[in-house]
Amino acid sequence: MKTHYDVVVVGCGVAGCFAALHLPKTTKILMLSKGSLEECDSYLAQGGICMLKSEADFAAYLEDTLKAGHYKNNIESVKIMINSSREVIKELIDYGVTFHQTNGKLDFTREGAHSTNRILYHDDLTGKEITSVLQREVLKRDNITISTHTPMIDLLCQDNNCYGVLVKKLEQTVAILSQDVILACGGLGGIFAHSTNFPLLTGDGISLALKHDVKLKDIQYIQIHPTTLYSKESGKRFLISESVRGEGAILLNKKGERFVDELLPRDLVAKAIYQQMKKDKTDHVWLSLKTIPINIKERFPNIVKRCLEEGYDPTKDFIPVVPAQHYLMGGIWTDTLGRTTMKHLFAAGETANNGVHGANRLASNSLLESLVFAKRATTYIRENKELTLTTLENKNMETVIHTTPGTTPLTTLLINEIKKELNSNEANYYEFKY
Repeated sequence: MKTHYDVVVVGCGVAGCFAALHLPKTTKILMLSKGSLEECDSYLAQGGICMLKSEADFAAYLEDTLKAGHYKNNIESVKIMINSSREVIKELIDYGVTFHQTNGKLDFTREGAHSTNRILYHDDLTGKEITSVLQREVLKRDNITISTHTPMIDLLCQDNNCYGVLVKKLEQTVAILSQDVILACGGLGGIFAHSTNFPLLTGDGISLALKHDVKLKDIQYIQIHPTTLYSKESGKRFLISESVRGEGAILLNKKGERFVDELLPRDLVAKAIYQQMKKDKTDHVWLSLKTIPINIKERFPNIVKRCLEEGYDPTKDFIPVVPAQHYLMGGIWTDTLGRTTMKHLFAAGETANNGVHGANRLASNSLLESLVFAKRATTYIRENKELTLTTLENKNMETVIHTTPGTTPLTTLLINEIKKELNSNEANYYEFKY
């Protein structure tokens, strides 16, 4: 690993990979992963990825996204995402991503809060399919260096300019200089007692942005996924995709009675489950897949496999499910080009808040949003090169490193900021590890 690069991309999920792939092949790029390549939440996305099927669906897709987000969305960002969807999907297919088809035509499924079927899928492992293909493409590029198990511990910045990152590698602290930095390091599920996220995703990019006075937005908008497989153990929860309910699964109380419209937005379904659990005095509710009219072993092989491993046969048994932290709609504020309030610092994916999701994310918009705005960030970087490596080499990096403010642990800093923004009712839904 060298110490000078044109661009540093922090994160190896779909946003990070798509960003790297859209930079020129002459650009020297370093990609950092806090853990292994597979330890990114992009791998865990089960349901699918949205696509605008035709112009006739534009208004409905826009309204579905805005309604799910409680109209707190940035409409410009939503329109950009929707209008870019077909181009992005074509690129993915060209890279080798496969989606379910019938007679050579793409199949679309439906999930909660969608008014029609507009979601492409690959079994119930869509995120893994897309991420693994993009990572494979990244590994082919001679201009891209990947360093795994390399956590970012600080930004190198001064006078509101970002000059690189400080990382830990083999117990050594290393300063990496770069013309631009893209933070695509995922969300913050690791700070919660119950989350669908990988535990190592503790909001590092967001915490460092907070530390260095980079603007955050809507950090209190944290999505709880309604249906994760119940366990008495704390830690990472196994997600049971919203596509299951989109295909016809229903939620039941302890008497086996249906108590909610399963296709409402996620936040409303989660609240209904919490209320039912309180009413029933139980730790979970039940999910029945027996109402799904198609072969669930073919449509949801990974979910069926995991349920069987836990002792539940979805073809015969009700499945115990409970809500858990799933996704961050808020994050580092960016414009529609991925620019933050610090020069030469960009953000994309779950780390960023460009306003697409509003107060609650519409199902299967996350992968699409990550790809669209990662690409837009790199388009801007390609067209606007202001710094040179000579400029960077002349910086006194010792001064930059030692003038970074703050002594409070980053995780504590982030949790305190979230708690400050949450109202008392919302706070009841979140249980932090720390």
